Amino acid sequence: MTLSHSLPLPEFMSSSLPGNHNTPILNRPSPTKLGFIRPTNPKQKFNFFVSQKVKPIGFFGCNLCDSNSGFNSCQIFDECYAAQSSGIGPSSRKHKVFSIKRANTRALSDRQLFGLASGLYSSRQLGTSRLTSSGCKILSGGALRIPNTKSFKHGSGISGACEVNWSNQKFELRSKSVLSIDRAVEREGSGGGPGRENSYDAIVIGSGIGGLVAATQLAVKGARVLVLEKYVIPGGSSGYYQRDGYTFDVGSSVMFGFSDKGNLNLITQALAAVGCEMQVIPDPSTVHFHLPNNLSVRVHRKYSEFIAELTDKFPHEKEGILEFYGECWKIFNALNSLELKSLEEPIYLFGQFFQKPLECLTLAYYLPQNAGDIARKYIKDPQLLSFIDAECFIVSTVNALQTPMINASMVLCDRHFGGINYPVGGVGGIAKSLAKGLIDQGSEILYKANVTSIILEQGKAVGARLSDGREYFAKTIISNATRWDTFGNLLKGERLPKEEENFQKVYVKAPSFLSIHMGVKAEALPPDMDCHHFVLENDWKKLEEPYGSIFLSIPTVLDSSLAPEGRHILHIFTTSAMEDWEVSIIYQD
Repeated sequence: MTLSHSLPLPEFMSSSLPGNHNTPILNRPSPTKLGFIRPTNPKQKFNFFVSQKVKPIGFFGCNLCDSNSGFNSCQIFDECYAAQSSGIGPSSRKHKVFSIKRANTRALSDRQLFGLASGLYSSRQLGTSRLTSSGCKILSGGALRIPNTKSFKHGSGISGACEVNWSNQKFELRSKSVLSIDRAVEREGSGGGPGRENSYDAIVIGSGIGGLVAATQLAVKGARVLVLEKYVIPGGSSGYYQRDGYTFDVGSSVMFGFSDKGNLNLITQALAAVGCEMQVIPDPSTVHFHLPNNLSVRVHRKYSEFIAELTDKFPHEKEGILEFYGECWKIFNALNSLELKSLEEPIYLFGQFFQKPLECLTLAYYLPQNAGDIARKYIKDPQLLSFIDAECFIVSTVNALQTPMINASMVLCDRHFGGINYPVGGVGGIAKSLAKGLIDQGSEILYKANVTSIILEQGKAVGARLSDGREYFAKTIISNATRWDTFGNLLKGERLPKEEENFQKVYVKAPSFLSIHMGVKAEALPPDMDCHHFVLENDWKKLEEPYGSIFLSIPTVLDSSLAPEGRHILHIFTTSAMEDWEVSIIYQD
């Protein structure tokens, strides 16, 4: 697959491969360059070329994105050019080819939440490790429901950091305005020495959406909370970065949870808890599918319009379509009727059962079932079943047979009930709003705080240790890292709870992603372009293969303020195994 011939020539381009984004955004000129990225596996034929004739506005940067790990620990390794205040014209210095090699370190993410306190571990989650929401149990107190951002792309971080060899260079921040709001909520210093003066009610490791919601929910109840974030801004896979008038979403692009009704508007609830609200732009369609055999299906915001289009494509399966999506609505309505503060606290669930017995029994019935088996009860057409696989793939990165029915139903229905709504100014505004709300409650966020271990005393989690030796202590420790990072790195050497041993035997990590950001002239796209597209060409069997499918987001279709006037943003990503890649870039004057 070669993207350079299937897309308009960009004026801005950056590329994200499975890698590490820890360094600040850099300020440097825009040189003429020839870059190539090649997989180490010779059987893989994905290439991305930047022509010498293309003069990017920004940079061509490379990082690997592991959907099990968050952007909060990623570094951007780009040109390594000496900074020039004017930023005009290429540098006169020549630069050698350099390579990026994988090192054995792990990243943090907002994919799952685990309450670690009182010597107990809570790591239960509804469904597989690839799903769209997660729960957290604060073991030293009551149960707390943690909504996580639901999107078609989860996580966007790394499962391996990088080593880069280059000559000494001088760098400076690309745009001071990028970090202005965050500096107001950042606390730095040499604290964390011996003793317990750095003690809090709760410490949250990672400022992804899950971590920020956990922190804000505790803060509004009076707890003094410290959030430790490895990166320089909050958000994790819901973060952002800016270049030359462009604001790019790092990962998440299809946003649920912004509606003003029901109980599943989790982002609205989380923001309201700290007195925040955001302007949003309704998306008239969730995604436009471009599939084998020229199958084109647009998922309209209105459910009736979506069903009309799908039954028009498969008139012989009209009854089966209505039955399958009807079951999805049955599950969704049950979920939406409950206050989902916890799906793992027995006492809370017991109370919910007496209030809503029918709804609880409905969820209990569907809990062990997957979407693929239920679809096959009503639908026989192989192509329609493959379409439902694609529907589930953009939810969970696996096919329908591996996607729990409850999770599929939540997404397949909420896109019509609450709708997809894009926050004005970009997805990064969610994390910034939550971070500001947290500080307004009297709690703190410490950036550039790389947590290397959770401190245990007599089997109890009592604190967090940073890479520079600083230590912070709390009654409750919450890890917003993946379960692999939490138990494999932060609690390295500790005996795994039996529950976690069983989980890791059954479930595998979600795939990594290759991510590319482009800035193009607006006239390169048709005026009626949809915001989100999913492309699978020629062969259904390639759905779950690396580079088999492409997801395209054009957020400027909804919010033109994200790019300079007359420009559009293209965010392209596809699944890719991080271990199969090495990166080489050639720079020329």
